[in-house]
Amino acid sequence: MSRAALPLAVLSIAAFLAAPASAQLDHAPKVEARLVAEQSEIAPGKTVTVALVEDIRPGWHTYWVNPGEAGEPTEIQWTLPAGWSAGPIHWPYPKRIPTGPLMDYGYEGAPWLLVDITAPATAPGQMVTLKADANWLVCKDVCIPEQATLTLPLSVSASPQAPYATVAEQFAAARAKLPTPSPWPIVFHANGPLDLFIASPQLGSSQLHDASFFPLEQGDIVGMAEQKFAPAQGGLVLRLASGHGAASLKTLAGVIVLTSADGSVQALDVKATPGAVPTASFASADNSDIGLVWALLFALVGGLILNLMPCVLPILAMKALSVASKAGADKREAAHEGLAYGAGAVLSFAALGMAVIVLRASGTAVGWGFQLQEPAAVGAFALLIFAVGLNLSGVFELAGGIIAGDALARKGGALGAFFTGVLAVAVAAPCTAPFMAAALGFALTQSAVSALAIFVALGVGFAAPFVAIGLSPALLRLLPKPGAWMLHFKQLLAFPMYGAAAWLVWVLAQEAGPQGLVLALAGMLALAFGAWAWDSSRNAGVRWRAVGAIAALLALIGALSTLVFLEQTQPVAAAQAMTREGIPSEAYSEARLSELRAQHWPVFVDATAAWCITCLVNEKVALSSAPVRAAFAQKHVALLIADWTRRDAAITSLLSAHGRSGVPLYLYFAPDAPDAKVLPQVLTPDTVLDALTGTKIE
Repeated sequence: MSRAALPLAVLSIAAFLAAPASAQLDHAPKVEARLVAEQSEIAPGKTVTVALVEDIRPGWHTYWVNPGEAGEPTEIQWTLPAGWSAGPIHWPYPKRIPTGPLMDYGYEGAPWLLVDITAPATAPGQMVTLKADANWLVCKDVCIPEQATLTLPLSVSASPQAPYATVAEQFAAARAKLPTPSPWPIVFHANGPLDLFIASPQLGSSQLHDASFFPLEQGDIVGMAEQKFAPAQGGLVLRLASGHGAASLKTLAGVIVLTSADGSVQALDVKATPGAVPTASFASADNSDIGLVWALLFALVGGLILNLMPCVLPILAMKALSVASKAGADKREAAHEGLAYGAGAVLSFAALGMAVIVLRASGTAVGWGFQLQEPAAVGAFALLIFAVGLNLSGVFELAGGIIAGDALARKGGALGAFFTGVLAVAVAAPCTAPFMAAALGFALTQSAVSALAIFVALGVGFAAPFVAIGLSPALLRLLPKPGAWMLHFKQLLAFPMYGAAAWLVWVLAQEAGPQGLVLALAGMLALAFGAWAWDSSRNAGVRWRAVGAIAALLALIGALSTLVFLEQTQPVAAAQAMTREGIPSEAYSEARLSELRAQHWPVFVDATAAWCITCLVNEKVALSSAPVRAAFAQKHVALLIADWTRRDAAITSLLSAHGRSGVPLYLYFAPDAPDAKVLPQVLTPDTVLDALTGTKIE
């Protein structure tokens, strides 16, 4: 599935369910396709232009070479006589077609897609048949893949006849819609918005009705954002919303379509380079909040999905148990605890957002999950999760804590719920859910207020399910009644906590090596002893309670002191910390990437971290699968691993350049491609194979 396929599929399913039954049962083709040759005869060794004409039903559209934020371009597979050859499709300029929350680039009406067919110099004078298998995606309220097998007879003649006048006019009109190289220099500058400057005094003084830019690569700009244009000294400036962190773009390729007041259109091929852009005064209409609105929505949905990520489930199971303890109890108390949990989650996301904003403002290159790049922070989380496990196992009890049972029925329940929300956000940091990447990537390019609003929206989405349960008596009644089963379930929940703690210790081993592993285990041992000493002496005499308290305090000090030593450990080399089973790899560097691309190698960049659960799942499910390993070998794809386990400014810059604030990020650079193809955050073998070879697993 391509990067654009997921939003396309979601829109298609929703539209299908909403569409009238008559529309769903309409199986007639939405596109009638045919082949038209510019000449009916061709001389040996010469070239004839053939058009694939798509007669599209009104209201429907097909797609340009870059379909935009969803869709697939038309493809043609030719079957030709021996020695004949077909060139690439010459694409006419497209139009912007809004589809729900996405922007498509495509065609309506009857576009002509031109292809040059060349006969061999030794072609005998006879009739030949050209065969084309054409595939396209056509969309309206729903998207339908269609295909047709088309044939075209053609005569080979030493003295071919001239084309018919009507056919020549049709091809002239089709060629008039092909972009031409810009006669003027074009540069761009990205600092917030992305400004394109066309150095043409005529354009600066002309009366343009519209100017639109269509990038060749998905993600270079925000498709749905408004495109503004204004005259400037010496030319015209087109203002776009950058989609890739902008500053790292070396070239910007695409098509600019200029529409004059008289309706005439000029389409220019663009290969812009960074340069100085003069100041331009744009229209006062301000739609700058469109990007923010969608970012807030994506953050809200991403927060909801984050509840399903494996790193969060153990904590949420604890919260579910505490909510279940309220079934049939005081509804007001349940509502208070739900709101307290929500407050803890939202404030924690806001605190993380403020930390990221402040650190980035101070010049420190950080992103989502930055706290887990520090061994001391990972060690602290490991001790905290381990302590929760001990608590659930009954090794020690804290009145008013976050455990389930009678303590939650007392006054400390809301406080416990608040810290459960804090803890849930803490362990959610290694995860990035779908929709989160776009929202957080956008947040880090905005003002502090807008960025903080996006982090808060993420927290609201994350907290919403349990807040809703706490506020809804109907949902509470669906939960099982409190009983003896809760004690056993509480003890069972200790084991996911121990598993999470073990995983964090493994992360420490990746960051700090064997020394970090020993320190983490020593800290856990001291913490377990302190918990046992505290609890076992609580019901003893005064003297033994004092001894137990002192022993527990010393053990806690010992456990916390390991965090100081963890921060002093030496980082593990990236090449040692991260490997891929069966695929030779190298550590990422910008210089190495540039070197491989200059040598025309295909390159796959895997930006990952040991603490990133999504990354580890993708590695096992997709990157380590036999078909993917075989494809890497067959295509001679160089694998560069950008290990972000510990802070690395070069990798943070790579993430920012592609609109991301955290890992995972997967980039595929095809040989000689102007930019990378960005793969989805959740990988399957199909998505990787589709990127590398265009072939999916059967």
